[in-house]
Amino acid sequence: MRIRATVAAASCALALSALAVPAAQATDGGLHKTTAAERFGLSRSTMSAAADEEQPVVSNVKVNGGKSIVAGTTGRTTFTVSLTASHSAGIEDAYIDLWHGRDRAHIDGVFAPNEQSATCTAVNDTTSNCKLTITVDAGRELYMNTLAGTWHVTAAAIAADEAGSIYWNDTYGTHRLQRLSKLTANAAPEPVKKGKTITVTGKLTRANWETRAYAGYSTQPVKLQFRKKDSDTYTTVKTVKTNTKGDLKTTVTATVDGFFRWSFAGTSTTPAVNAAGDFIDVR
Repeated sequence: MRIRATVAAASCALALSALAVPAAQATDGGLHKTTAAERFGLSRSTMSAAADEEQPVVSNVKVNGGKSIVAGTTGRTTFTVSLTASHSAGIEDAYIDLWHGRDRAHIDGVFAPNEQSATCTAVNDTTSNCKLTITVDAGRELYMNTLAGTWHVTAAAIAADEAGSIYWNDTYGTHRLQRLSKLTANAAPEPVKKGKTITVTGKLTRANWETRAYAGYSTQPVKLQFRKKDSDTYTTVKTVKTNTKGDLKTTVTATVDGFFRWSFAGTSTTPAVNAAGDFIDVR
């Protein structure tokens, strides 16, 4: 492998600080995150060199197609990350990871790519589209609920020139990780006479990564919606807040046959979810 010579100025200081810590050691009590040196074979001396040469230009960074990453209490979720990189000599490799923490020295979550190198497809002599995959193992990597929310995105690329010019930015962008949500609905009694009272109940829960169970999501506004038997469209009847256990309960007057459901709009840490419609037979 050629010696990698130049590093993007925006992230050189971050990478240099990481080199002071042994690869197997956690950074300041946190988790270890791959550095430019480890990924692209840089030495400390080359990392310290002035970044005077042409650097790759990185753009169009995408994580999971732009959609939030949603994880339950167990299981593995694999998604694609990609970027476009350009350099006058072409692109040799690229890298993307996700990390969570106050800063580079205080990391409590890292999602690294599965592959040792990216799959880069040349668009022309200077530009390539590069892809990797990342797998999140909820049972192993998601160990506290505060990991839900905004994660940093690292984006990097190395050129195919003699020097091996590098762009590396640990804070290129951000992406959202959320706790899987579930929502139920039940309308009763059924059948019911027209004009009588229908009680609609339900429960909003979300993954608790600390207990490995689903727990009620309290004091959240949830819409009660209804669609007629011969319609495909739900309309909102009212909005109800969940109680401290995530339970929902309200009453409505029976009018026509149709389906009741609860609809939750989501929050920064929890995705939107709709309950399956529960049919009510009005006679």
